[in-house]
Amino acid sequence: MSITSALNSAMSGLTANARLSQVTSENLANALTPGYSAQMLNLSTSANTGGVSVDGIQRRVDPALQSSARQAEAEYLKTQVYADFYSVMSGLVGTVDDETSITAQISNFDAALVEAISRPDSTERLHDLAVQADLVVQSITNAADGLNKQRVAADTSIDVQVDNLNDQLKEIEKLNARIVVSQAAGTSTTAMEDQRDLLIDSVNAMIPVNVVQRDQGRVALYSVGGVALLDGKASEITFDANRNIEPHMTLDNGLLSGLEINGKAIDTSSTGPLRGGTLVAQFDIRDNAAVEAQNDLDALAADLIERFQDPALDATIGVTDAGIFTDDGGFYDPTDIVGISARLELNDLVAMDGQAETWRFRDGLYAAASGDPGDGSQLIAYADAISENRTVSTIKLGTISSDLTTLSASVMSRFARDSDSTNNTLSFTATSYTEMAQAELALGVDSDGELQNLMVIENAYAANAKMLAAVDEMLQTLLGIT
Repeated sequence: MSITSALNSAMSGLTANARLSQVTSENLANALTPGYSAQMLNLSTSANTGGVSVDGIQRRVDPALQSSARQAEAEYLKTQVYADFYSVMSGLVGTVDDETSITAQISNFDAALVEAISRPDSTERLHDLAVQADLVVQSITNAADGLNKQRVAADTSIDVQVDNLNDQLKEIEKLNARIVVSQAAGTSTTAMEDQRDLLIDSVNAMIPVNVVQRDQGRVALYSVGGVALLDGKASEITFDANRNIEPHMTLDNGLLSGLEINGKAIDTSSTGPLRGGTLVAQFDIRDNAAVEAQNDLDALAADLIERFQDPALDATIGVTDAGIFTDDGGFYDPTDIVGISARLELNDLVAMDGQAETWRFRDGLYAAASGDPGDGSQLIAYADAISENRTVSTIKLGTISSDLTTLSASVMSRFARDSDSTNNTLSFTATSYTEMAQAELALGVDSDGELQNLMVIENAYAANAKMLAAVDEMLQTLLGIT
């Protein structure tokens, strides 16, 4: 080895070790920084001088593992949306041990009827019957109101997510351009790539994406169904939020907005091209899960009204007269069932905050005057109406024949089952996501390993410094000889 080659080797070694020390220090400094990818310095043998050549900095990333982690996270967050919805709905209709559930209020109303039957002359018991009937109404309308808020919340969430998606896709587009410029200038792009990965993670949570590598360090993003979200230029996603959603408003009848990408309508169903993330999950809540829940509540409210609106039950009720339970105070038309659970009201004639003529429970809703205070036959007929088996059909329950209490219990059980099922799925997806996230983190900064690297770098630096010292000594000796 000549003195020149030894000098070049030592100098390039010092330069490489200085860069290695810088990269290792940055790794240690950012060990807890979210989204930071551990960096590696690529080194090779210089063909010209025989020393060490620094070829650039590379991120320690496993694309396959990164993709799997994103898929697991999107599945977990999607399931969380459903779990939250069914948990709220289960709370609204009540649970088995809930004293304020719809089923409990119907049972209390039935018990109040039994009390009134035993003493039909008791004004206090008839008043209590009116109170219990009103509590039944409140339990159903409160659930319907809560459900409507869930639909509005889903619509609002879609609007927020669309805004975020547009912003983040634009930022990724800008980062793509900056990375191209930086690579052309020969500067490191690792920090920008980390920032871009964080943005892709955020987009992926809403719409699971396939990341396609393009030339010059750029990436393109496509949904799992092949819709281009970004390929050179970011796509424009549009949605019109509606802050006032009524039960009859749906995507199918055009009263609620769908999603458009670059002006083209996109299928937002759970099997559509954007499937798998929180965005489509919120569409599914708004357009399907909430509609099915509305169908259950409406069927229950309609059954309640029809049991007590039948002229055969109360001879004073006309064909188009409202019964004890009414549609917004009037007669209920079975052809107008959508939203009846929100319109349910207690007849003003017997309501305590209305005319409070509770003797009408005993003598007939539209009786001209109070009758025999000891006659409980009408009250008995009401009690029989509660226990009568009637056929009811809903999307989720199917067609069942049951009494009123059993019907309400079936609705309550339906939401409880859905809540338990989604919570079980949530537990599974959370575990899968945690495992994948930990596997991805294992590729991150290993503080112990980086400290060991510093020791190796220090020894290598010292060895190159000794080489320089030896070269210097040889040069001094040669100069002394001359």
